[in-house]
Amino acid sequence: MRRLSNRVQQVKPSATLAITAKAAEMRAAGKSVISLSVGEPDFETPKAAREAGIAAINSGFTRYTAVAGIPELRKAVAEKFKRDNDLDYSPEDIMVSTGGKQCIFNLLMAVMNPGDRAIIPAPYWVSYPDMVKLAEGTPVIVNTTAENSFKITGAQLEEVLCENSKVLFLNSPSNPTGMAYTAEELADIGRVVRKYPDLIVATDDMYEKILFDGKKFATFAQVNPDLKDQTVTLNGVSKAYCMTGWRIGFCAGPSVIIKAMGKIQGQSTSNPNSIAQKAALAALTGPTDELDEMVRTYETRRTWLVEAINAIPGMHAIMPDGAFYVFPSVDGWIGKTTPSGITLSDDVKVCEWLLEEAGVALVPGTEFGSPGHIRFSYAVSQEVLEDAVNRIAKAATTLS
Repeated sequence: MRRLSNRVQQVKPSATLAITAKAAEMRAAGKSVISLSVGEPDFETPKAAREAGIAAINSGFTRYTAVAGIPELRKAVAEKFKRDNDLDYSPEDIMVSTGGKQCIFNLLMAVMNPGDRAIIPAPYWVSYPDMVKLAEGTPVIVNTTAENSFKITGAQLEEVLCENSKVLFLNSPSNPTGMAYTAEELADIGRVVRKYPDLIVATDDMYEKILFDGKKFATFAQVNPDLKDQTVTLNGVSKAYCMTGWRIGFCAGPSVIIKAMGKIQGQSTSNPNSIAQKAALAALTGPTDELDEMVRTYETRRTWLVEAINAIPGMHAIMPDGAFYVFPSVDGWIGKTTPSGITLSDDVKVCEWLLEEAGVALVPGTEFGSPGHIRFSYAVSQEVLEDAVNRIAKAATTLS
C-alpha cells in the first residue's frame, strides 16, 4: 500500500462531524439524543433564494461559469461590502467559492510557504489550524480568556508576531464563543499590524448578520482603511441566509491575492455551483424580513440559554454578542465522578458523559483550542433547547 502524505497525516478529522455521527448511531439504536453540536441554522433558506435556484434549473443554467463566480454575483457581493461595511471593491477584487471554507483554503494555499506562521486566537474555528498545516504553514495559537471576552488584544498580538508571520485570523462574531470585536478593539489590532507590512489579516465575518443587543458590526478593513491592501475579508451566505448546503462563500481583497486564489480554485473545483450562485444572488439582493426574524429568535434563545446554563452548578457562560453559540466553562465538573465511577478528567470526557448519560451531543472546547469548555449550538427550537438543558441539569446532580 502506498504511504499517505505527511500533510494529510497532520490533519485530524472534524470533531463536530464525529460527534454528530456518534449521535446518529445512538438514535439508530433507539436512544433519545438531542444534538446541539452542529453549527447550522434551523430556519429555511429565504423564499427568494429557493425560487431563484429552481428558476436556474428550469432555465438550463446548469453549465460551467467563470471560475471566480458569475459577474452579476460578484457585482452583488461588491455592493454588499459597500452597503454593509463601507468597503469599495470592484468585481475583479471578489472571489466566489464553494463555501467560506474554500475561500480560506484558497487564501492559505495562495500565500503561505513552508515555515510561514499563521496567528490563530483561541478559541478558534476548528478548521483553521488544520488548513494552515495543509498549506505547509505553522499554526501559532494565542490563548484568550473569558475575562477578555475571548478576544485577542493588540498587546498579545505584538508578542507573537515576527518576520515569518504571514496570516492573522480574526473571526467575528466568533465560532465557538459568539463574541464580536468592537471598532476600538480592531483599531488596537490595526496599530500592531501596521508594523508588519507583509502580514495578511484574514477576517472571517461569516456570522456578521447575526448580532444582538443593537450592536453595530465592524470589520477590520473598515476600521483600518489604510490596511485594506493587507486584508482579505471573508464571508458567505451559509449562516445569515440559512444556505449551508448551497455551499457559497465569497471574499474580497487585493487583486493580486484574489487572482492567485483563482489559480488555486481553477485547478481544484473550478467554479462554484451555478444554481447555488443564482440563489445566493437572490439572497443578497432580496428582502431581509426572514433574516430579521431569525436574528430576533436567536437573541431570545441566547439570553434564555445563558441564564439556564449559569443556574447549573459547575458551569458558567458569558453572554455572547452574536452567532448561535454559547461556550461555557465546565471547570466545576472536572475531577468529579459519575455514578458509573468514571472520572471527568477533561472536557472531552464531559462531552462523552453527557452524550451517553443525558443523550445530549455537544462539542468539547479542546477541539477549539480551549480545554475546560464545551460548545452549545442553540440553532434548535426553544422546546428542544429546554429539553436538553433539563437533561444536563439532571445529570449534573448525579456527580460526586
